[in-house]
Amino acid sequence: AAIVCEPESVCFCNMALTEVYWDHHMPLPKLAPIQAKVTVALVALLCFINSYDGEFVFDDSEAIVNNKDLRPTAPLNNIWSNDFWGSNLSSNSSHKSYRPLTVLTFRLNYLVAGGLHPVGFHVLNIVLHAVISALMIDVFAILIGGLAYDEKGRILNHAPKTSLLAAVFFAAHPVHTESVAGIVGRADLLCALFFQLSFLTYCKAFNKDDRFSVQWVVVSLLLCAAAMLCKEQGITVLVSEIFRMGLLTRLALMGLGGLLMLYARWRIMGTGPPAFTEVDNPASFAESVFLRIVNYNYYYSLNAWLLLCPWWLCFDWSMGCVPLIKSATDWRMVWLLLLWCILIGLISQALCSQDSQRRRTLTLGLVLLVVPFLPACNIFFRVGFVIAERVLYLSSAGYCLLLAYSLGHCFCRWLLCVMVLALLCVYVVRCALRSHQWRSEQSLFSSALSVCPLNAKVHYNVGKNLADKGNTSAAVSYYREAVRLHPTYVHAMNNLGNILKEKNELIEAEQLLSKAVSIQPDFAAAWMNLGIVQNSLQKFEKAEKSYWNAIRFRRKYPDCYYNLGRLYADQNRHIDALNAWRNATVLKPDHSLAWNNMVILLDNTGNLGQAELIGREALRLLPNDHTIMFSLANVLGKLQKYKESEGFFLHALRINPNAASCHGNLAVLYHRWGKLELAKKHYELSLKLDPEAPGTRDNYNMLRRKLDQLKHSAP
Repeated sequence: AAIVCEPESVCFCNMALTEVYWDHHMPLPKLAPIQAKVTVALVALLCFINSYDGEFVFDDSEAIVNNKDLRPTAPLNNIWSNDFWGSNLSSNSSHKSYRPLTVLTFRLNYLVAGGLHPVGFHVLNIVLHAVISALMIDVFAILIGGLAYDEKGRILNHAPKTSLLAAVFFAAHPVHTESVAGIVGRADLLCALFFQLSFLTYCKAFNKDDRFSVQWVVVSLLLCAAAMLCKEQGITVLVSEIFRMGLLTRLALMGLGGLLMLYARWRIMGTGPPAFTEVDNPASFAESVFLRIVNYNYYYSLNAWLLLCPWWLCFDWSMGCVPLIKSATDWRMVWLLLLWCILIGLISQALCSQDSQRRRTLTLGLVLLVVPFLPACNIFFRVGFVIAERVLYLSSAGYCLLLAYSLGHCFCRWLLCVMVLALLCVYVVRCALRSHQWRSEQSLFSSALSVCPLNAKVHYNVGKNLADKGNTSAAVSYYREAVRLHPTYVHAMNNLGNILKEKNELIEAEQLLSKAVSIQPDFAAAWMNLGIVQNSLQKFEKAEKSYWNAIRFRRKYPDCYYNLGRLYADQNRHIDALNAWRNATVLKPDHSLAWNNMVILLDNTGNLGQAELIGREALRLLPNDHTIMFSLANVLGKLQKYKESEGFFLHALRINPNAASCHGNLAVLYHRWGKLELAKKHYELSLKLDPEAPGTRDNYNMLRRKLDQLKHSAP
């Protein structure tokens, strides 16, 4: 006879199952609910605790360090109109990642810590993961054993050992490292937490008398909205709940709520979905639909492999890390076939097994595995990545449930004990190692070289990290490798060109930067750097054109105005130089170099009164800038305002006591002022700090002769 799948096999809302028959095979003690949750939370803490004192790494720089929405000075309303990275959602450059609740927690971290101190950010991530892992026991208990109540109305756990084992696997799974140890993974953690709360609250809508509560469903919808405001994946909890519903009323209520949320989300996006490039997701730009489908499925198989064997982990899988399948004869097609054979086997068991408990567990395990992954699967819209370990955070719960179920059917108890213990040990060790790698950018980027040696972005990030630490010679080789692997990698060309410029290899620097702007004509930073190189090569007309191109593509570009001013100053176009520097200070009022250059230029051209006004204006904005104090003190000395000049020199020296030039010029001031002993003291300090200081030795010798004359002429 044909096997008919029973309707109640996937509906938990009015179903009280008996004890799950395989649960007693699990090699775990039967713990009280609180003990079980504490155990799972401790496992989660053990796995990721060594990331608590890590730095801000990778995407943390853009989402946190450079995100002005975190600052107390920024209006709180900005988090509701800007994306996750601090860009306005209406901007064409926005990624449309609308996660205001996540950004709000970052802002709270900033306020509590009194600034950008990463420890507090990391600790909260670790605690969130521990809480989520503990709550997974309740989620797994309902998915495996159904929704049942005791005489006091409390939910019963018909599979205490299986749900505990699945939760322990979830707590210790190494694929979670990016979400826990990387601070931007907070979005996945908060989304998962509200996902769980929405699910558990929906379960509360059904009491032990099998009556339905609309209020709890409304609360569940609100929690789903909160999950969606943490990360877009949050909407998938509705799909999971709808899948498990039976009554039309409930289906209509949840469906309507989901449609309203999707509509609101679409309206918030404003200009439509974000635009991604071939570099971000090469499979979506494949020549034919067939090749796109094949490569998408290959990506799915790689994600499945990361769940099954989370040893090869990488912070970025783009830019050649996963070469495209371009032919049906590619040997990697085997992985696609294997994936679908396993899925079809599981689905057939989930739908057609005569064992209702097996059908239920497999069905809901597959739903929890697949549904949260749907937003990342390229089916509904193009995503901006190839593989991202963080998007597997929720899906891994489905995998852990299926894994625990599979182990429960191993009837050799000693073998089962060995397998569980070995797997947990491997997970804990891998988590500890991977968490340590996420503690600094140097270790994180370097760890990716062995996993994705063909990834140009990996080489670029290693090079950038070395350059930021001053090791530019080592950085050059990584930048060159990045350009070799990806010949149109304009950011690598730009950074390499900058290093070559500093090494005075100007011809090659000009070639690289020219190529970068020819590939990406709106690359403002490359235009500015090209202008700097051309200025150094005395190609003044080309340099000026490059600077104006940079300003055309980035209108508010104070650094470019500053460099344009330097070009004009080199050409003795003093008015143009002053105007350019003034523009720089208007766009960036704390642009110290622009203010200082204005004072120096006006001083050198004899406009001492105007130089004094500019210097005083600058110090009102930058009261502790010793370079501007130094320049203004020089101007005041020439205006014979000795006392005031002395005050600025001394203030500058309190800030930077080892400035030889400041000691030398203060000595000149005292020399002119007639305070010869003080002049002698500061000449000597200047020469001690810099024996080769130009002019100081001559002035000092002149002062000594004068002191000798005064000494001999004294009665």
